[in-house]
Amino acid sequence: MKLPRSLLCCGLLSLPFAARAETAPAKPNILFILVDDYGIKDVGVEGSSFYETPHIDALARSGMRFTQGYATCAVCSPSRASILLGQYPTRHGITDWIGADVGTAFAQKRKTKLLVPDYVRNLPKTAQNLPTALRQAGYTTFFAGKWHLGDEGTWPEDCGFDINKGGWYAGGPTGGKGGYYAPWKNPRLPAGPDGQSLTLRLADETTAFIEQNTKQPFLAYLSFYAVHGPLQTTRPLWEKYRAKAAAQPPAAERFLMDRTLPVRQVQDHPIYAGLIEEMDTAVGRVLQKLDQLGLTENTIVVFTSDNGGVTSGDSYSSSALPFRGGKGRQWEGGTRVPYYIKAPGLAAPGKTCDTPVSGIDFYPTLLALAGVTPRPDSPIDGVSLVPLLAGGKIAPRPLFWHYPHYGNQGGEPSSIIRSGDWKLIHYWEDGRDELYNLASDTGEQHDLAAQAPEKTARLKTELQAWLVQTGAQLPKTNPDYDTAWAGQKQQDARALQIRLESDHATFLKPDWQPDPTWWNSQTTRD
Repeated sequence: MKLPRSLLCCGLLSLPFAARAETAPAKPNILFILVDDYGIKDVGVEGSSFYETPHIDALARSGMRFTQGYATCAVCSPSRASILLGQYPTRHGITDWIGADVGTAFAQKRKTKLLVPDYVRNLPKTAQNLPTALRQAGYTTFFAGKWHLGDEGTWPEDCGFDINKGGWYAGGPTGGKGGYYAPWKNPRLPAGPDGQSLTLRLADETTAFIEQNTKQPFLAYLSFYAVHGPLQTTRPLWEKYRAKAAAQPPAAERFLMDRTLPVRQVQDHPIYAGLIEEMDTAVGRVLQKLDQLGLTENTIVVFTSDNGGVTSGDSYSSSALPFRGGKGRQWEGGTRVPYYIKAPGLAAPGKTCDTPVSGIDFYPTLLALAGVTPRPDSPIDGVSLVPLLAGGKIAPRPLFWHYPHYGNQGGEPSSIIRSGDWKLIHYWEDGRDELYNLASDTGEQHDLAAQAPEKTARLKTELQAWLVQTGAQLPKTNPDYDTAWAGQKQQDARALQIRLESDHATFLKPDWQPDPTWWNSQTTRD
């Protein structure tokens, strides 16, 4: 949907599509693609030379690529709720992945210094969200894939989506009962023939919906379970990437300790690479269907992830370098994500934007593009990115994160503010602060808190005010904490580092075969 040049020169870029082109359909379609646990450095266009993502790369180049795009949390459920509501996790209350233990039960299991607070367990049904707002404006709304935002009664069909294909309480592809290939167990998506790919099936369900809804505006929300564990791929893809990994210069050290756990330093996991390629193929199928149906020029396409890639804990599948950390961790690798918006006639192909943006911004942006006014009783923390898409600017603002929990991947309870190039991390275990200048220290290796006490104090004051304003729940001291546990955890983590190096090198041997006793989740499919 291309705009006349006369409109581009008349200050009308902030208006929704319907107001900008008389010949255009009343409202644009929206395709929102959300990938699970997909770090920004796992994309070819973002610098990966190991993973092959031609369809995602082409999508990124077809619109605006935000080079400093963030998820609102380093784990999934909080970020997913923020996308739909335009709110920070502190406001909607989902601050950890739904199902995580809290309080004394968690502390006894993990032997932690703090008692982590409880959190909201379901997407609030009374709040206006993206699908309800669009449905009220005449959109048909469709959801496919991972939901992980509550138990039955708060599934996609209960929260504004007309159609739900595969969304339920589970955070993994089949709730821990199977994998990415049929047969699977999912009450909202019956399994196909044995061996059918769940990832490709979700793409096919999405294309079928699009084919049936070419005459009215639609929201197609494709929320892949990939590339979350369990890591699985086909044997041909494993063989392809095993050979590619073997041809790379050998890694000096595949894993290095970073405070709490080993962190992967190199992208050479052949099973994970195969899972990514299959997801990329699925993305290509949906985009091709838009082209075939002549809908590309009237369809907004968004592509993003719910948090950074898994570099530690879980499957140790990837590396986020030069960013530090990954999923579940408080550094950039935990929240930097692919963030692409294709808005035909607005965002010129191939444009990049280095303004920091957040998952809270999708909701107001898409409503603005669709010409929908949000309900005044649902507060929005995000801002519309339409000015950026049009080549302009938005007002400077800080971005915030609050994760008062312990990540399964080694993350520590913390709260964060980013203001300009400065990032302050406040740790709740001991009250210390870390201060980084991201312009000169992308990898967060040089803590400047002691050298810049005034900057540290100012940012901390602003962070504390935000926590109060948005009703943040804070962790408390664990009265039963034993300091000896910390030493044992470090010993266990270093022993794990040695075992991981041996186990992951095994993937690269030509005669490797899946062993059901070795990390059940790590398998290939014939």
